[in-house]
Amino acid sequence: MQVAAMLDAVPLPALAIRRDERIEAANAEAAALLGPGLAGRHFITALRQPALLDAVEACLRRGEPRKAEYLTNDGEQDTTFRVTARALTLDSGRGALVCFEDVTHLEQAGQMRRDFVANVSHELRTPLTALIGFIETLQGPARDDDAGRDRFLSIMAHEAQRMNRLVGDLLSLSRVEAEERVRPTARIKLAELVRSTLHGLQPLAEKAGIELRHVLPDTVVTIIGDDDQLRQVVTNLTENAIKYSGRGTQVTVTLNGPDYQPALRGAGVSIQVTDTGPGIEAFHIPRLTERFYRVDSHRSREKGGTGLGLAIVKHIVNRHRGRLRVDSRPGQGTTFTVVLPAQQG
Repeated sequence: MQVAAMLDAVPLPALAIRRDERIEAANAEAAALLGPGLAGRHFITALRQPALLDAVEACLRRGEPRKAEYLTNDGEQDTTFRVTARALTLDSGRGALVCFEDVTHLEQAGQMRRDFVANVSHELRTPLTALIGFIETLQGPARDDDAGRDRFLSIMAHEAQRMNRLVGDLLSLSRVEAEERVRPTARIKLAELVRSTLHGLQPLAEKAGIELRHVLPDTVVTIIGDDDQLRQVVTNLTENAIKYSGRGTQVTVTLNGPDYQPALRGAGVSIQVTDTGPGIEAFHIPRLTERFYRVDSHRSREKGGTGLGLAIVKHIVNRHRGRLRVDSRPGQGTTFTVVLPAQQG
C-alpha cells in the first residue's frame, strides 16, 4: 500500500516524514491543520514548535516513540493537540509517522476543575478566616467582654451559616449534575408547585419589602418532571429576584401554556420570573449561569448568595430538556424564562 493511501485511512491529521527530514505524504486532515503543499517540505517549516521538533528528530534518529503537544488557534479559541511520533518503514528507509489528536476538550475540562477547586477554596477561606479570628479574640482579649462576645458570636453564626449554604449548594449541584442525563418520570401539576413554592417565599419577600405576585392559568398544567428539582428552580429564581430587586419593587411569577414553543419546536410551558429591579448589564448575561459568577460580588455575599444558584437552575433545566433565557436592561428589570416540554393532564 502506498504511504499516501495509508495516511488517507487515518482519521486524524497525519504526516509521514522521511529519514532525510522531508515530508513524504500528508492526509487531508493534516493539510487543513498545517496548510497545503506539505509533501516535499522539510518538516521544520511545517511544525515549527521546539518540543514537537525535538520529538520528531528523536524518533527519526533512534526509532523510539515520542510524544509532544502542538498548540494552535482555530480562529475562535486556542486548541491543543497531543502528537505522537512512531517509527515507520518507508521505501527510502526508516521514517516517522506523526499523528495529531485534538485534546482541547480535555484541557478545558481540566481547567474547569482547577478553577472550580480554586473558587471553592476562596469561598470557604473568607468565612473560615473570620471564624478563626473571632475564636482567638474570644479566647483572649474579649474573654470577659460580654457585649463584645455577643457581637462576635452573632458574626460567627452568620459566617457558619454562609459556609453551610455553600456546602448545601455544592451538594445540590453535584446531585443535579449526576442526574442530568436521567430523564424524570413523575407527573407534576406545575401550577400547584409554583403556588406552594411562592407561599413559602412570602415571608422573605415581606421582610425585603417586595410585593410577590403570581399569575397562574385556570386549567391544570401537567408536565413530566422532578418535583424537588422544579421547586428548586422556582425557589432559586424567585429568591434572586427578591434579594437583588430592592425595597418597593415587585416580583411576578407567571406560568404560561401549554402552547407551541419555538425553542422546543413543540408544545411547552413557560415559567417567567420578572422583577422591576435595577436590571443587568448585557455583558453579564452570557455568564450568569457560570459557577461562582456574580454581577456584584460584594452585594451577593452580603445577601447570602453562594454564586451557584443559577448554575443549579441551568443543569435542572437541561435535565428536563428545557431552555433558560434571560432578558434584562439596566433600569428596566429582569425576566428569567424557563421553557419546559408540556404534557396536558
